[in-house]
Amino acid sequence: MAKQLKFTFKDKEYVLEFTRRTVTEMEKKGFVAAEVENKPMSTLPALFEGAFLAHHRFEKKEVINEIFSHMTNKEELIGKLAEMYNEPIMALVEEPERPV
Repeated sequence: MAKQLKFTFKDKEYVLEFTRRTVTEMEKKGFVAAEVENKPMSTLPALFEGAFLAHHRFEKKEVINEIFSHMTNKEELIGKLAEMYNEPIMALVEEPERPV
């Protein structure tokens, strides 16, 4: 099961998650996860914003930016988001189990 990050902001429940579809969509828009270290000012907010695509696709960018600005433990948050982003990629490249 895919990893999710759940929280409440201004009385609204949010579920952040990455799927194969949303990772593909981010890549098509130019997101490159490997650039996080070299371009953190653009890639970290984009990673956070991309996590909204699976369940909150039509949330306004201004709201997402406001939520991001209020998040605490951003280093831990980014680590969790990176792990969540990688999960669908790892599922794609894993070897299938062979029947016994």
